[in-house]
Order: sequence, then C-alpha cells, then structure tokens
Amino acid sequence: MTLGTITDLAIRYQVASNAFDEAERVASQWSAAARNDSVPRPIPAAAPVEFIQVVDVHGRVVESSKTASETVPLSLRRPPPDDRFQQYTECPSPDHCLLLQAIRLFPAQDASVVYAGLAEPALLATHRLEYAVAAGTILIAGVVGWTTWMQVGRTLRPVKAISTKISQITVSDLSVRIPVPPGDDEVAQLATTANETLSQLEGAVEQLRQFALTTSHELRTPIAGLRAHLEEALFYPDDVDTQETIRAALVSTDRLDAIVTDLSLLARLRAEDRQLPERIDVGELVTAEVHAQSGPVPMSVTAASGLWIHGSRMQLIRVLANLLANAQRHAASSIEVTVEEADGGAAITVSDDGNGVPPADRERIFERFVRLDDSRRLDAGGSGLGLAISRDIAQAHHGTLKAADSSGGARFVLWLPLIKEDLTHPEA
Repeated sequence: MTLGTITDLAIRYQVASNAFDEAERVASQWSAAARNDSVPRPIPAAAPVEFIQVVDVHGRVVESSKTASETVPLSLRRPPPDDRFQQYTECPSPDHCLLLQAIRLFPAQDASVVYAGLAEPALLATHRLEYAVAAGTILIAGVVGWTTWMQVGRTLRPVKAISTKISQITVSDLSVRIPVPPGDDEVAQLATTANETLSQLEGAVEQLRQFALTTSHELRTPIAGLRAHLEEALFYPDDVDTQETIRAALVSTDRLDAIVTDLSLLARLRAEDRQLPERIDVGELVTAEVHAQSGPVPMSVTAASGLWIHGSRMQLIRVLANLLANAQRHAASSIEVTVEEADGGAAITVSDDGNGVPPADRERIFERFVRLDDSRRLDAGGSGLGLAISRDIAQAHHGTLKAADSSGGARFVLWLPLIKEDLTHPEA
C-alpha cells in the first residue's frame, strides 16, 4: 500500500512538472514578444500548449490564441511584482481543468500578464493512474508472495525431513542419520553437524554398553565366589573349615570393594566439575610419593627439580601409587623411578626388573578389567581398573601414559606438559 501510494504521487508529480515546464517554455516565448509589442493576432499555438492569452491589469484579454477565449481571461490570479513566474491550476468546469504558467511582463503594478496553458492530462484528471498502480502493486505483491512461499517451502522441506528423522532416533537405536540437503547453506551445515554429533553419541553409548557388560561380568565373579563359600559354610558346617571359609569370603569381598571403589573413582573423574589446577613441582611430588611408599622391593628415585605443571595433586598421587604398587608386585629385586624434562613436558618413568609386559599387550592392559595371567597370580584381589584410571587421569591433564620398551622388566612412562611461563620460583 505504501509503495503504491508513493509510486502514484511520484508519477503525478512528474507528469504535472513536465506539463508546467512546457507551459513555461511557451509563456516565456510570448512574454518576450509582448514586451516588444510584437505579438501577432491571433497568437499561434500548437499542441499541447493551446491556451495563450495576454491580459492587462484590468483583466481584459489583449491578445489570445484561437483556442483561448478573447474575452474571458484564463485566470484572475496575477503573479506578484516580486515573483513574476507563477503556476496555477484553473478549473472552468468540474470536469475540465487547465495547467497554466503565468508570467508578469514587468515588476510594475500595471504590467500585463501572459498566460500559457494546456488541458490537464487525462492521467491526472482521472483515476486511471490509481487503478494502474493498484493493479501493478497487487501483481508485484502476488509475485513476491508466491516467490517467498516457494523459497520458504524449499527451505523448510529439508527441515521437515530432518525433524521426521530426529523423531525416529531412540537411545536403543542411534544408527539413524539425518538427510543432508544439497548445497552448503546453514541447514546443510546443521544436518552435517547433527550427524557428527549422533556418531559421537552412538560411539559413547556403545562404549557405555560394553562397559556395563564388562562390569557386570567382573562383579559376578567375586559375588559367585562369595556366595559359594557362604553356602558351603551354611549347608555343610561339619565338612568345612570355618576360618578358611571366612578368609576366602573376605578375599572375594576385598575384590568387590576394590572394583566398586575404582568404579566410583572413574565416575568422579568423568563427571566432576573442573577444579582450578594447582601448580605442582613434579620432581618434588614424585620424590615424596616414592619415599612414602613401602614394599619389599627397594626403590630409587632420580628427579630433576624445577619442572612445574598444572594439575590435581591428589589425582597425580593416585597415578603414582598405582604405578609404584604395580612395580612392587612384579619387580624381582629393584625399582627405578626417574623424572626428567622431555618434549616440552615432564617424563616420569617407573621401571622394574620383573617379567615385563609383552609388546602385544602393552595397549590392552590399559583397558578396563583387563588383567594378564601374571597379574591375576600376583594380585587376586585387584580390580583390573588401576591402569585404566591412571591413563584417564593422564589424559585429563593433557598428558599420556604408556608402556614403553625396556631392556628388561616393565617400563611405564607418564608424560605431563610443563607450564609455559617461567614458574621456577612460584612464590614470586
């Protein structure tokens, strides 16, 4: 509506302006002739400016064209002396109007006036323009509306398809993928991102499912052993050694306790909020932990000073305790612990002179509940989660934990990134 109104007014203004310009051109021509008393009788006129008069101060028609009246002036209005050019619209009858250009010959009060005019163009005199503009506006609005509807429909069709697919996704089946529309617009990027997220979610759910299955299996073993010992003591009290049965039941209970404790720690590592990291001197931490550990196998430590990291002191102590306890179980006569700078980080190495880890098993031992035969023999009550927890802690500190090559025995290397800025004197 606003656009149509503006268009109508602009066209009307332009048509009227052109008409007045033409009348002004003719009026200027004959005003110059009137000042020189050289106006012919009648005044020759050509379309579209066919109405020309020279009118004196008393309103008498002095000269006129054939189309204009010889007695009745085209207008009774006269330009003021200080503004000799004026434009008028005169309507002798309700259905007939003239567009006039009036020019006073001289600034004097008794000067004559030349009028030149033409009939108001039909475009201004009728409502044809409004009808045409209204029809054009409706047509344009229709085309724009149809185009918008088609464009919106084309845009929303992929969204509807995406919505339909999403409604089909359930926790039990995360294999469904969202259709990606052609092109590289926002909808296509959204669909691609959603599919990537679904893939990650499917992998995480599958890991949780496998973890639940493995956990239930691992828990079933000590529970079954505990039940067997208790049932044996209950049903055959005269045939069993009570003390021995209680000891066996306690071993199974210890195994259950170790598994539950480590499962709880795993859950906290993944679910707890990030705490502000501490600044830790790795050499000092490792030295203190080695001296705090006691065991049948002697341990030596060589730790460089001034290697500072950001991390959780308690979590790193848990990793060191796991590695040192593991070394105590498998070492034959000695354990060596070193701390040195390597590749922009601190490398903590725990080596023993035991049987070592076969190369084929060096990654598998970091999986949950994986225990090699040697480990089962030396520690029947273990949970099988110690190394898995230790690697999770290392990764949470942006570091790594791996079983490395060794000339003899097992060799575990924990690498943690150093603080970039110089914190050799943390108290500063």
